[in-house]
Amino acid sequence: MKSETSLRVRAGEWVESRPIQFLIIGLILLNAVSLGMATSDTLEAQYGYWLSLVDAAVLVVFVIEIGVKLFAFRGHFFRSAWNVFDFLIVAIALIPTSGPLEVLRVLRVLRVLRLISLIPQLRVVAEALLGAIPGIVSVAGLMSIIFYVFSVMATELFGEAHPQWFGSLGDSMYTLFQIMTLESWSMGIVRPVMETHAYAWAFFIPFILIATFTMLNLFIAIIVDAMQSVQASKMAQDKEVIEEVVHDEHRHLSEEIRDLKQDINALKLLLQKER
Repeated sequence: MKSETSLRVRAGEWVESRPIQFLIIGLILLNAVSLGMATSDTLEAQYGYWLSLVDAAVLVVFVIEIGVKLFAFRGHFFRSAWNVFDFLIVAIALIPTSGPLEVLRVLRVLRVLRLISLIPQLRVVAEALLGAIPGIVSVAGLMSIIFYVFSVMATELFGEAHPQWFGSLGDSMYTLFQIMTLESWSMGIVRPVMETHAYAWAFFIPFILIATFTMLNLFIAIIVDAMQSVQASKMAQDKEVIEEVVHDEHRHLSEEIRDLKQDINALKLLLQKER
């Protein structure tokens, strides 16, 4: 039993070691290049066999890595969200892609996403984005309301004269989305509308100020705040770990000093008896 536990510990340390992690990162990058090359008909015709061989070899290594982690950590493996993420990515890659499931071949590129779980800096960004989802959903809801109100107004105001942009509610929402991104909004849309509706600037300028400069900046602010929260949480965790290590070292040092004092007292008593 002890030997099995020791084997699990060594396996866990081995698979989590820096050389193995660098190897996995290198294989992911190699696989990303091979998958990109496979999108070219010319390269696929020339190197299709080798690209398939690289893809299969990388998948085998990934399966072995997950298998070793499952052996080493057992049930604790699934307590980490990033381990579950890696497991699902590899499991998806094992789905047969022949016949009606051939369309699933495109999912092979999801293996590149494993870089997120392996690189700490990317994990921080991903965790920040996940933490920002509630705030993003709230801002998106507010933006949807604003879009709907302005789309109804634009359809009523400009739909008859410019049906190609504002002929229906859907057309208006798409056009306003284009204006929000500032893509050809002035010369392409607003100025032609102003030729028939001179007051159109009073509609579009407030929309741009609200949708582009206010709403989009709210998204950025939420994400930045989430990243700061994640960083603060990481620093707090690191501080707790350091404090725990210092406390343990202090306790061990105190015990060693106490034992040393006891040994000195015992030695003094022994010297007194010999005298």
